[in-house]
Amino acid sequence: MRTEAGGARAPRGRRARIWLAAGTVLVAGTGTVVALRATSDTGTAAGGPQVVHTSVDSLDLTGSAGERTLAARSTKAFRMLAVSWQDPGVRLDGTVRVRTRSSATGTWSDWQALGAGDAQPDPAERDRAGVRGGTAPLWAGPSDGVQVKADGKALPKGLTVDLVDPGKGGATTPAMDSAAYAMPGDGEETPTDQPTDPETASTPEQTPSDTPTETTPAPTDSPTETPAEETPTPTVEPSQSTDAGTTAPASPTAPTSTAPPTSASPTAPGYLPSLSAAYPSCASASAVPQTMPSPLPAQPPATKVPAPPFVTRAGWGADECARDTGYPDYGRTVKAVFVHHTDTTNAYSCADSPSIVRSLYALHLHQGWRDLGYNFLVDKCGTIFEGRFGGASMPVTGAQTYGFNTDSMGIAAIGTYTDLSGGDSKASTIVGATPSQAMVTAISRIAAWKLGMSGVSPTGTSSLTEGAKDSYGFTFGKAYTLNAVSGHRNGFATDCPGNQLYAKLDTVRSYAAGPPAGVGVTSVDSALGAVRSGTGYVTGTTATVRWSTSTPTSLLSGAEVLVDGTSVAKVAGTATSASVKLTSGRHTVQVRAAHVSGKTATSAAVTVTADTTRPTYPTAPTAQLGKGTVNTAAVPVTVTWKAADDNGLRSQAATSPTAKTLTATSTSWAATAKSATATKFGLTATDLAGNTATASVTRTATLLQESSAKATGTWSKRASSSYLGGYSASSGTKNASLTWTFKGRSVAWIASRASTSGAVKIYVDGTLQTTVDLKSATTAYRQAMWTKTWSSAAQHTLKIVVVGTSGRPTVTTDGIAVLN
Repeated sequence: MRTEAGGARAPRGRRARIWLAAGTVLVAGTGTVVALRATSDTGTAAGGPQVVHTSVDSLDLTGSAGERTLAARSTKAFRMLAVSWQDPGVRLDGTVRVRTRSSATGTWSDWQALGAGDAQPDPAERDRAGVRGGTAPLWAGPSDGVQVKADGKALPKGLTVDLVDPGKGGATTPAMDSAAYAMPGDGEETPTDQPTDPETASTPEQTPSDTPTETTPAPTDSPTETPAEETPTPTVEPSQSTDAGTTAPASPTAPTSTAPPTSASPTAPGYLPSLSAAYPSCASASAVPQTMPSPLPAQPPATKVPAPPFVTRAGWGADECARDTGYPDYGRTVKAVFVHHTDTTNAYSCADSPSIVRSLYALHLHQGWRDLGYNFLVDKCGTIFEGRFGGASMPVTGAQTYGFNTDSMGIAAIGTYTDLSGGDSKASTIVGATPSQAMVTAISRIAAWKLGMSGVSPTGTSSLTEGAKDSYGFTFGKAYTLNAVSGHRNGFATDCPGNQLYAKLDTVRSYAAGPPAGVGVTSVDSALGAVRSGTGYVTGTTATVRWSTSTPTSLLSGAEVLVDGTSVAKVAGTATSASVKLTSGRHTVQVRAAHVSGKTATSAAVTVTADTTRPTYPTAPTAQLGKGTVNTAAVPVTVTWKAADDNGLRSQAATSPTAKTLTATSTSWAATAKSATATKFGLTATDLAGNTATASVTRTATLLQESSAKATGTWSKRASSSYLGGYSASSGTKNASLTWTFKGRSVAWIASRASTSGAVKIYVDGTLQTTVDLKSATTAYRQAMWTKTWSSAAQHTLKIVVVGTSGRPTVTTDGIAVLN
């Protein structure tokens, strides 16, 4: 196995082989080890940051020209792999399959076919000595064994499987604010920044510090077969500031120099990474002249579109001593954004994302590239990672879309997003996924920012000139019109970024360009919540307006509520509600949302009535005796009324003598009254705006027993605790009668019922009212069987006459109840 360690690399050509860390040794064999480092603060080391080692172990594939293999074998720990070969200009005409052994369970995975590696540097970088071609990478998770089979008509020379151990470390919390993209020059003081939520946190205008943010738990994501690694917060040296807070970590064996450049040294303009960042002092680094880019790139123009928060290179653990020393190549401006996928598995934890980014960095360096190829990377949780060094706001020439790397930038979605339908290669057997909303939103935020600086509409087109002579389907030197947001497949013969992500590019363009889409008022709430009246809303004079947009709120700069066309409340773009004051009466309410580009969209108007008028009782409450079981503590009473409101009632309730919830449309209530006691029957009506009105009626119920009635015919007295007062009157004699004289406004006749009970005729003031049959399958006592009510109290008589029903002539009466 050949072992190679990465030191500070010369600006051009194969990197110098310079030792970085104590304990890195050259091991005889046929593979290569490239050591990369990132710093992490474990909270236990008193002597400063600790080094996190990243290595690439390369194992040769052997066999014939048409078949190369690596037998199943144990290996050092690794998490990512790829297969590479000597000539990057040679395409792999064949199939490469791998399987790996889990270090956690000892089980072997299924065979997995690797697709072609799509991202490539332009010829100037690709055609340097020592640059290798390679397959797409595979994130395997913690592994310690591998087996490889490659077959094809003519396989490339020098096939190796490259196993990456990314170490442990790196942050998943963005550490950037929106002003963190114009870097201070050497010696300039940099204020401290604050951790920023990638979706909702505001980003104050300040320059970031080199002080790293604390690591926070990664967002919830899909489960993975292997446990996510710990992600300690990266520790950096404040003297080595680069763009977006990037720093070069200090080596424990060779501390980084913090001395400012001498007076003879050039000084980087404030919008570029500092010279000390471009040329980090590394252990055993060969002397490299510190030069500025030539020609010097222009300062990025101002843009109203804020930069999204992202994890810096220092945050994810980039070893700045491993890349090519110096500044990268720059274009003039970013005219187009190419969206890629990394073609790795989707079964990763977002806590592993820093390790995945470091692994890709290691593979790209191992293949002889100057640096990580992509300008930005985004995981499925929507976390953005800074890619190639050179300044996040600058038009850094990446290694992502062969022939079109100049004046473009590449955003890589971590994972695979094919569906293996038309347009997708079937070379890889990695199952594609649907891009998450968080990922699509993050890609849109980057595109809005970068294209915003260039003045290019994300829904527009740009012209790029093909810079490679051997890019299939494209002609060298010819200008091509491409969508400002394109898929990799639009500029290179590839299926990248997979059909499922490619299908989301229209959404990315819309999100990035604005104006806000789908702006709509979802509700207007009073203190009682959202209340509709027809097609509008009813509130009091204070209301909460709620809305939604289909454009993610992180792409909105603000929103305002319009009442009758006038702005009355302004809130941040992440807000989805605002409180407003309204005058009494009818209003129109709208919401106007502003995109980060400055474009606005206004919702359809909704009608809101601010109601300050109380409900009314067009029909005042009245009370009458009701049917049911009677006792001295509870005489059945029915209360009736009519409540109304111009905009509608929300609810009604009874408040006395007992509390009861009623419906908004209720007009009656079955209550009870205590005998011989004045009882107040209270009501409350609440309208849609929360205004209330009350009403009541007071009545007294009295029980009159048989002894107060004038009797004719034969009646017997029956005693039982089941009767009112302990006794009742019973008769089976036809035409026997009882007559009560009373003064009141409502009366109820009370009797007992059984299967053998007979019937009576009821007369009021001498007029026959009805015949009541007391027969019942079940025995019941003290039942109010019949009632009559008048509009006012007056003197009346109530007479019952026994019908003498054949076979069951007997009736038992328990008196009457009178309501006054």
